[in-house]
Amino acid sequence: GVPLVESGGGSVQAGGSLRLSCAASGSTSSGNCMAWFRQAPGKEREGVAVIDTRGGTTDYADSVKGRFTISQDNAENAVYLQMNELLPEDTAMYYCAAESHPDWVRCALNTYEYNDWGRGTQVTVSS
Repeated sequence: GVPLVESGGGSVQAGGSLRLSCAASGSTSSGNCMAWFRQAPGKEREGVAVIDTRGGTTDYADSVKGRFTISQDNAENAVYLQMNELLPEDTAMYYCAAESHPDWVRCALNTYEYNDWGRGTQVTVSS
């Protein structure tokens, strides 16, 4: 698999912002579908945002639309998640994931579609 490394997590107050980064370590290219997932204690892992790095198409979970933005830097082989207007319910471990799909397959936010995962970065939002 492709080693993925997340960074940028931390603790903020509600209404604050954080920017998460995900990079494929070494010279290995990640898959075209790059996504962010999150998992809160006692809850299932859920998809947050995904980008198809071939054309920049994005998709978001309804809970984060309008607040989070996923972006890419192909030169750095990195993906970012800008999180604004953070809420306490955004508190979770955030994971980066990557997978390669053929051109005719849309990148989605299903955990089972991703084989490469980072170790996660913690985001804590206090009220």
